[in-house]
Amino acid sequence: MNNKIHFALLGCGRIGARHAENILRTGTLSAVCDIDQARADAFAAKYNCQAFYSIESLLAADIKSDVVSVCTPNGLHALHSIAALKAGKHVLCEKPMALTVPDCGLMIQAAEQNNRRLFIIKQNRFNPPVVALKKLIDEGRLGKLFSVQVNCFWNRNEDYYSNTWKGTKDMDGGTLFTQFSHFIDLMYWLIGDVENVYAITGNLGHKGIIEFEDTGVVALRFYTGVLGTIHYTVNAYAHNMEGSITVFGEKGTVKVGGQYLNELEYQSIAGEPVTNLPKGNTANNYGTYTGSMSNHNKVYENLVDVIQNNASIVTNLFDGLKTVEIINKIYQSAQKLNQ
Repeated sequence: MNNKIHFALLGCGRIGARHAENILRTGTLSAVCDIDQARADAFAAKYNCQAFYSIESLLAADIKSDVVSVCTPNGLHALHSIAALKAGKHVLCEKPMALTVPDCGLMIQAAEQNNRRLFIIKQNRFNPPVVALKKLIDEGRLGKLFSVQVNCFWNRNEDYYSNTWKGTKDMDGGTLFTQFSHFIDLMYWLIGDVENVYAITGNLGHKGIIEFEDTGVVALRFYTGVLGTIHYTVNAYAHNMEGSITVFGEKGTVKVGGQYLNELEYQSIAGEPVTNLPKGNTANNYGTYTGSMSNHNKVYENLVDVIQNNASIVTNLFDGLKTVEIINKIYQSAQKLNQ
């Protein structure tokens, strides 16, 4: 008896390829779908499955698919996820969950009404130093938390944005959505919900290339009283420079850094230090640039465990909504201050 979960992949781009590889490790890839017929056909030939060219034809087809993995542009995540949920499919949606809080709410509503699971990609939660920092905080080993600093210094040049939906307001949404939503998620996961935001943003190096900011500086106050800052940019010269989060507490200071939150750069804590961290996965490699840590295998393993064994979900839909809510707070503040 074949108990493998059957997947349909919506979106045959670079991140879609990453999903396809992990689907093959954990289940069966039954179908792929992309409005670019040549791209869909190439994926279907490579992965020995059926090709479709619209979500409507995919969902109407008589193929076995338990889960739809949504890897389409950001601005289509809500539309495509809701359609799949209404068709009775579980959904694994790439980050960001959506571009607006109301759209996130509609996605959650569709999941509940159709008794389906909605998973949101949050793969950086599996990075070994991030896991270690979360454990320190949850166990109270850092004591009362005082402040948090997030730095996101990456490079995205003109070639990255050419001939693509990236950089457009409607489909991309903004630098915090496409490049740095994982950092916002981890800040929320580690520290808690954000009460107040004060942000200034600007398009300093990508005028005429993108329709939104390439740089931002943000001050935050959390409901717990913790203060925070975020400095983000895609103007780091030539290469990605840093992706880090530093937490200051009464009993310790810890910085998780490197380019992709993949190194325990600094620790000064009361008691025993963190040692013997397992080696993490490499960063996602997309040819001319790299992205966040490649932990999609762990996301898929959790998805299978949840569906087959009723395990606890790591990438839950509420956390996906909170990430979008915080990003929207930042952009709303920036809009006011930039006027």
